[in-house]
Amino acid sequence: MAELRQPPAIEAFGRGGFRIEGHRHEGPVLILADQVTDWSGEGTAESVAAVLAAPRADVEFLILGTGARLQPPPAALREALRLAGLGLEVLTTAEAARLYNLLARDGRRVAAALRPVE
Repeated sequence: MAELRQPPAIEAFGRGGFRIEGHRHEGPVLILADQVTDWSGEGTAESVAAVLAAPRADVEFLILGTGARLQPPPAALREALRLAGLGLEVLTTAEAARLYNLLARDGRRVAAALRPVE
């Protein structure tokens, strides 16, 4: 029997961090395979190596939340994701959190790399 996914919900963000499933996380976070970990906040292929290495059963694309303002990711990151067969959606963190919650709740295999906002 397939294991039932329980993706974590982003409940709030601001003041330099996130509240995810009732727990405060300071600084940037990476949500991958329904697990929340600290993230460097850098928009590089190296900073999302776990996403690039994840089985496609765990992730189909990455949502990158760039903070309060939209910032384009480096070309090398876009290319690394393309070569890995992964999609990329770049949004402000507010938009990224909403999209992540919606897609994760719908059962999509999405990863989120989110920079905090103040």
